[in-house]
Amino acid sequence: MAAALQLSLSSSFLASPLPSSTLRPTASRPLRRLLISSATAPSSSSSTTLNLPKKKHWKVGEYPGVSEASITHFSSNNKNRTPIKNIKKKLDKKNNAKAWANTVTEALSDAIDKKQWLRALQVFEMLKAQPFYQPKEGTYMKLLVLLGRCGQPGQACQLFDEMLEEGLEPTAELYTALVAACCRSNLIDKAFAILEQMKSLPLCQPDVYTYSILIKACVDASRFELVDSLYDEMAERLITPNTVTQNIVLSGYGKAGKYEEMEKVLSRMLESTTSKPDVWTMNTIISLFGNEGQIEMMERWYEKFRNYGIEPETRTFNILIGAYGKKRMYDKMSSVMEYMRRLSFPWTTSTYNNVIEAFSDAGDAKHMEYTFDQMRAEGMKADTKTFCCLIRGYANAGLFHKVISSVQLAGRLEIPENTSFFNAVIYACSRAEDIMEMERVFKRMKDKLCQPDCTTYSMMMDAYRKEGMSDKVYDLEQEMQMMTGKTCKEYHDVETDAAPDGEKVLLI
Repeated sequence: MAAALQLSLSSSFLASPLPSSTLRPTASRPLRRLLISSATAPSSSSSTTLNLPKKKHWKVGEYPGVSEASITHFSSNNKNRTPIKNIKKKLDKKNNAKAWANTVTEALSDAIDKKQWLRALQVFEMLKAQPFYQPKEGTYMKLLVLLGRCGQPGQACQLFDEMLEEGLEPTAELYTALVAACCRSNLIDKAFAILEQMKSLPLCQPDVYTYSILIKACVDASRFELVDSLYDEMAERLITPNTVTQNIVLSGYGKAGKYEEMEKVLSRMLESTTSKPDVWTMNTIISLFGNEGQIEMMERWYEKFRNYGIEPETRTFNILIGAYGKKRMYDKMSSVMEYMRRLSFPWTTSTYNNVIEAFSDAGDAKHMEYTFDQMRAEGMKADTKTFCCLIRGYANAGLFHKVISSVQLAGRLEIPENTSFFNAVIYACSRAEDIMEMERVFKRMKDKLCQPDCTTYSMMMDAYRKEGMSDKVYDLEQEMQMMTGKTCKEYHDVETDAAPDGEKVLLI
């Protein structure tokens, strides 16, 4: 385990370095260390110019371009100008005059940022009651996206209808957001009905983004026959699939184990002029093999894409770290992290989550806590996945009192409680054989309007079987079939059928 904390460069597949151009820090890739070279003392040769005014050398984009002549003119005019007094008092008075408006709008923005959809809708109702309120497309767009991400398609449809009642004209972007909300909850038929509405409105015609969202939903649901029909419809409308669309289909075929179809899509991308493979294609392929534990294939394809001219990004390295972590290859995991540091790629929340997850799966609470402490020390914000990994890790280590403290810390940090979060707590309760607490968590999950999934029901039924509570198992099976449309056996069969054959590889 100690190897995980000793970062080295022993990884053989990372032997080919990135071009030197990527070593230079840019605005989007800040260095984590302070640069102190500009603070060095002036040399003796510059002593003759000490009486001259110092010039500030601004970086490009850091300060607006102003000529020296205009600066001199501005300074001379300021000599005769009376300084403005009580600026703070005037600003405070202005802010106090708009205090209520700022409070409501800021509260709405805060709720959206924290993915608190119920609170966001409540604040939005307060906002609509104010005399200054005007319906805006941007506000509805943000709320529709939020509701879609939080698995609330019904609320999204209701909000869309309210928007129309307020007289706001729908756009293709708003309709696409509504389609996405339905697709995220696997309401494919509803999404197709919305698509038909779009096609009937001249100013709301679907575009490549609309079709890409629908294609992703069909791919995730393994309804590949609908993917072909959507491709045909795009061709009729002269809409060319872009790289994003092709990457979605590529990923779907890979997850379903359809390697031949996946190879055909990749071949088309290599021959195309409009949908060339990019770093997302690279991430999709190496993520596929990484998730299946095929480390050699992952490394081989990493090198192939590098030779094709595609440069890795932070997410690429995070995928590698996650794959190595799942196989407990801590030396290579550490090597990639050190490689990122050397090339000034920032460690992100996902980077730390992958390391925490690796120790969580192994039940290594000591190194998991060390990584989490380092994450917080660097000012990195934890998210829902972070606490899911912590909770499961403590459960695997048998430290159930720390599960409770982790849940309490998540509450203090206002971490969004989604299905994965409740599943992690239910998993911990199951490991602790605490049926009563598990049932309380399940009830709270429903009270929070958080939809249980097949994993939720499967874990609870396994816990009931261990206790010989057959009646509880039967009740959950009925509820699961009603809520998800599957029985527990069908769920496990689908998961098994979808697993790719480990002997199959891409031939390109």
